[in-house]
Amino acid sequence: MMLYVLTGEDAPGAGARRAELRPAHLARLAKLKDAGRIVLAGPLLAIDSPDPGPDGVAGSLIVAEFDSLDEAQGWWRDDPYCAQGVFAATRVSPFKQVLP
Repeated sequence: MMLYVLTGEDAPGAGARRAELRPAHLARLAKLKDAGRIVLAGPLLAIDSPDPGPDGVAGSLIVAEFDSLDEAQGWWRDDPYCAQGVFAATRVSPFKQVLP
């Protein structure tokens, strides 16, 4: 297994769609978490606030273990946020954790 960084940049006006799909997105993340494969995950914020509200989110970031780049890309492609138009752009990159 290897670590990968999965990112998505929200499309303009995607806040309502993001909120609608959030339960399905979190359910998929819970499966990775339960398997011990998530290092961290959360929204990228558009504003400097600990509670940005639905319109203050700019995207998503996940660092998780997968068997291969292809598996990571496929998992991300099938995520509701990717598959149903929340993101304008996505990226999956191999990652080597140095700290902590």
